[in-house]
Amino acid sequence: MKSDIEIAQEAKLLPIGEIARRANLGEDDFEYCGKAKAKVSLEVMKRQGKDGKLILVTAITPTPAGEGKTTTTIGLADGLARLGRRAAVALREPSLGPVFGMKGGAAGGGYAQVVPMEDINLHFTGDFHAIGAANNLLCAMLDNHIYQGNELQIDPEKIVIKRCVDMNDRQLRYLQDGLGGEKNGVPRKDGFEITVASEVMAVLCLATSISDLKERLARIIVGYTKDDRPVTAGDLKAQGAMCALLKDALKPNLVQTLEGTPAFVHGGPFANIAHGCNSVAATKTALKLFDYVVTEAGFGADLGAEKFLDIKCRMADLKPSAAVVVATVRALKMHGGLPKDALSREDLSALEGGLCNLLRHVSNLVNVFHLPVVVALNRFPTDTDEEVSLVIERCKELGVDAVLSTVWAEGGKGGEALAKKVIELSEKKNELQFAYREESSVKEKIEAIVTKIYGGQGVQYTPEAEEKIKRLEALGFSHLPVCMAKTQFSFSDDKNLLGAPRGFTVTVRTVKVSAGAGFIVVFLGNILTMPGLPKFPAAEKIDVDENGVISGLF
Repeated sequence: MKSDIEIAQEAKLLPIGEIARRANLGEDDFEYCGKAKAKVSLEVMKRQGKDGKLILVTAITPTPAGEGKTTTTIGLADGLARLGRRAAVALREPSLGPVFGMKGGAAGGGYAQVVPMEDINLHFTGDFHAIGAANNLLCAMLDNHIYQGNELQIDPEKIVIKRCVDMNDRQLRYLQDGLGGEKNGVPRKDGFEITVASEVMAVLCLATSISDLKERLARIIVGYTKDDRPVTAGDLKAQGAMCALLKDALKPNLVQTLEGTPAFVHGGPFANIAHGCNSVAATKTALKLFDYVVTEAGFGADLGAEKFLDIKCRMADLKPSAAVVVATVRALKMHGGLPKDALSREDLSALEGGLCNLLRHVSNLVNVFHLPVVVALNRFPTDTDEEVSLVIERCKELGVDAVLSTVWAEGGKGGEALAKKVIELSEKKNELQFAYREESSVKEKIEAIVTKIYGGQGVQYTPEAEEKIKRLEALGFSHLPVCMAKTQFSFSDDKNLLGAPRGFTVTVRTVKVSAGAGFIVVFLGNILTMPGLPKFPAAEKIDVDENGVISGLF
């Protein structure tokens, strides 16, 4: 069996100019970034005419067994193209953290991939480096302002912004810097976030123009004065230089799938600690150019899909025409209590026990957000007909169809059945609703998500969280949506509660406002914004030969 990278390296890529022509882009609408990558002008978003249909792909709560959400997203777009529809895919860029950490490559899999796979998984077009540079420039200007006399009276104990690096490095979580004497800065507690968790990443993914980007950057709160007045990047006069670093990164990236379907791969916020969606610029650009745009939101529907709908769609006035929930029999059996080494054997009891996870995600999308939904069941060779039939039957009881998907093995051909169902669903009228009202209080928004989406009973707040919520509401931020930062492995804030638990209480540890992005981040449990590498990181298997050919990327 060929690896993902072997399949990708054997593919014959079309020149990116040909992909641009398929997208109805003229020579002035894009810039070449080599033979297989391009940057698309922001002016394309301003084209007149009706937008295409937006299809959201989400998934069950992830397990070590894997679900294949990105692979399904790509295969669905290829399937739509095979049916004669003008279709494109819109994805996030992979972070180097997972690439070198737990997961390896993150550009799809098998015969449903975006290419050039190695470039996309590594430096790509340099967007993440630009985001890190802009973020760290702001931090440097902040510390320099304090060192040079601190005219704004910033309290070093109330600095909320952190430096960032796009790598899993637990050593950088908590630091004491500015040590070594007067000429080496002002000593203070500090730390790093992974780049995909930074507010600058969120800002770039929600901005739609240079002026919008600059205004959002200026609103980023870096810290507070001793009397709790917020200090912003605009107060430090940093937004202009930051925007100069980000002007090219804001333009969507154009690549292709293995089957030559145009793909917009841009932005990369994690869904467990950020809003987990590709950029608004890429999505809106694709909708101007194609009849169907297939996009994915990170992790399970309780995280990525909720934020896609309650944050991205609300802010950008987007409305998906249909949603796809990806599941596997293997993962559902893990939710039913079966260990990973026993997933290859038929176990209808474990499957029945785990199906509640899938059904809750489906119910949330149908009954809370009012979207037409189809389940994409990624079939593995070890899945029995009885197991597949059980999933299909349980979904039908909710009035939702489950369609078999074999895109990993067959590419677009294996996604045609799913594509036909998506076309059917997208013709239905739907009235997108949100999980909470904009005018609700911060606590009301948090509690709406916990009870309506997670299935929890209530919320506990630490004294720190109580104090910060009161402060943010006093500062006028209560109208902002909330971005929940929690474990991706459970509906709850306890990663060990699998399936679809009920009656639990979550703990809000702290909150912070991302004023530039335009949301309030709510930290549940012990969620961290700087991951660590596992005992055996994926980086140990990645290599490159004398000809520059990379191996080990999944």
